[in-house]
This record gives sequence, C-alpha cells and structure tokens, in this order.
Amino acid sequence: MGAEMRRIHVGNALSAFGLGFTVPYLYVYVAQVRDLGAMTAGLVLAVFAVAALVVLPFAGRAIVRRGPLPVLLAALLAAAVGALSLGLASSSTTVLLSAAALGAGQAVMQPGLATMIVDFSSAETRSRAFATQFFLQNLGLGVGGLIGGHLVDASRAGSFTLLFSIEAAMFLLLVVVMVTVRMPRTAKVEAAPGGARGSWKQLLGNRAMVQLCAVGFVLFFACYGQFESGLSAYGVEAAGISTSALGTALAANTAMIVVAQFAVLRFVERRKRSRVIGAVGLIWAFAWVVAGYAGLGHAGQTMATAAFVSTYALFGLGEAMLSPTVAPLVADLAPSGMAGQYNSAFALVKQLALAIGPAVGGPMGASLHAPYVVTFLLFSLGITFLAVRLGKQLTPVQNQPALAKSRVVARGGASAESVQTAA
Repeated sequence: MGAEMRRIHVGNALSAFGLGFTVPYLYVYVAQVRDLGAMTAGLVLAVFAVAALVVLPFAGRAIVRRGPLPVLLAALLAAAVGALSLGLASSSTTVLLSAAALGAGQAVMQPGLATMIVDFSSAETRSRAFATQFFLQNLGLGVGGLIGGHLVDASRAGSFTLLFSIEAAMFLLLVVVMVTVRMPRTAKVEAAPGGARGSWKQLLGNRAMVQLCAVGFVLFFACYGQFESGLSAYGVEAAGISTSALGTALAANTAMIVVAQFAVLRFVERRKRSRVIGAVGLIWAFAWVVAGYAGLGHAGQTMATAAFVSTYALFGLGEAMLSPTVAPLVADLAPSGMAGQYNSAFALVKQLALAIGPAVGGPMGASLHAPYVVTFLLFSLGITFLAVRLGKQLTPVQNQPALAKSRVVARGGASAESVQTAA
C-alpha cells in the first residue's frame, strides 16, 4: 500500500468516524434537546436522503470533469459547515438547511473516495483496497458511535454542540489530509465522452452495469435498508428483543465484519464475482429464516435473542463478502475516465434503496411479522437469481479478475519458451 492509498484510507476512517459520531443521536437531538418535535426530527432524516438523491447525479459528472479530489474537498467543506451549523441550530429551518448541507456532503464523499481508490489501485489490488475501505468504515462507525454515546447528555444541549463541532473538525482534518494527495495525471479527464447526456446514455447502454445496479438496489433494500428500521422493529415487536439486545445485535454485525473481512477476502479473491454475490443472497436468505425463528418460532427469550443476534452476524458475513466484490466490479465496468460517473450512479442506487427500504420495511416489521420475513427472504433469493443473470453479462476477466494475472503469466511463459526455441 503506497503513501497516497494510506491517506485515502485514513480519509475513509475519519469520514465514517464523523458519521457514526452524530447520526445515531440526530433524532434525540432534534426532537428532545432542541424541542422541535418528532415531525421535524423525521424530516431531518428524510432530508439526508433527499439531499443525497439531488446531488449524486451531478457529482459523477463533476468527478469526471474535475477529478475526484476537488469534488471531495468541496463535499468535506459542505459537510463541515452543515455539522457545525447543525450543532448551533435552534429553529426548524436552520436544522433542515444544516442537515441538507451535511447530507449532501456525506453523500458526495462516497463516490469521491471510491474513485480515488480506483485511481491508485490496479485490477490485482483493487479488491483488497475496497475490503480495507469497508473494514475501516465499519471500525470508524463503531468507534464514533461508542465515543459519541459517552459524550452526549440529553439534558445538556452543549454536549450535542460539542459533538457536532468535533464532527466538523474531523471533516476539516480530512481536508488537510486529502490536500497532500497527489493525483495521477490519468485520473483527470477534461470532458466526458459525448457530454453530460452522452455519459449517462453510455452508462445506461452498459447492460452489465444496469444489471449490477439492479442487484445493488436489492442488496441495499433487503439488508442495509432494514437494519435500523424494519428488522429492529420486528425484533422488538415480534421477538421481544430489549433495546440492549438490539445494541448487541448491531455490535455483532460490526464485529463479524471486523473479524472476518480479511479472512473472507482470501476466499473470494479467486472466485467468480457473480457466484460470490449469489452466495451472499443464500446466506442472507438463511439469516431471514433465523430471524423468523426468533420472532415466530415460539422459542424462549434467550433463544430468540440469540437467534436475533445471529441474524445480524450473518448479515455482517455477507457484507464482508460483498465489499471486495461489488465496488471493484463497478470500477472494472467503467470505461477509462468514467469511474466517477459509475461510482456516483451506484451510490445513487444505494441511496434510493436506503430511502425506500425503511419506508417499506418499517411498518411491515412492526405489525406484519410473518409477511415481513417471507418478503425479505424472497428478496434475498432474488439477489442470487439476479447474480446468476449478471454473470452472463460479464467477461471472464470482469467476473474473475484472477484470470487476467494467470493469462499474463501464461503469455510470459509462452514468450520465454519461444525465446528458448529461437535460441
């Protein structure tokens, strides 16, 4: 790992730390500490998603034209201003405007950092680079949430102001780190092929990318979109899970990722990406079966809690398998100079899924327990089905990058043999 990639990974960790530092406490801060009510608190969470959906279509174009670093720096400054103003806001208008700036900045960070990883990695190192990114993101989220939880006090607004001020400082520190990164010349493209419309037309004409976006939507809808909405509501209402057990389940998910990430990486690196994604669908389908047992199996409370925690751990195993698989595939499908556009498009799909997932899963998980489990069990099996179809659209090297290295070695061996014959 070169010095530039280390700086990028530090950036990923710091951005995740800032996110984990404040997001879990946004609802309490707006609704109770600032006394703006549950409606405004709900709107703040919605504004995060809406802001991301608004800026991401333009972020990809900006990354292609200007390069990922200037776009990332602008996003960090916007997020820092949003975080600081959110900690000082006292009215609904200022809270919503601050949340919009913070949400937009955080959304653009994702494709910016991902494109920088693409620029500083090769096909052989890309899976490991994205696995490291995902590992550090989860570590940052976990550490940020843990420290933030010990700093906040719902009876003191100043503790939340301190929290958001530290988050803003993290983003500004990341600006200082990122300005030291020297981007390769090939990373910048002066103009996208065919203009802005042409670039989106080119992307939509890539059948493999369109199918990958479909797979990505279902992945984020059926898993990430349920963690803090439908699945937690289902656990509390159907399985009688306590809030402390719910926290344990979330910790089990993070712990599984941190512990298993690099062990899993060795397993998936030389396997077909479509098969890895398909296997994740099967693992998550089993996770929903375990969740069904927790809430519908009439088990004792201890067994129900253990099953529910295991569900989150199984989701974490699937996430660890996806991190070195999906993001590198997006990069490999992108034509030269278009990685920013493709990363932003995939981030947009992710945000759509994360916006729709809680809206659908939340009410179902709270009241329609059996239909909820069956619905998302079928969605998980749908991941496997879509992954098999995706595999048919990929070239052998796109589906299994290890083949490229093998072919290079084979060609090198042939050349050496030819030289010996000629001699």
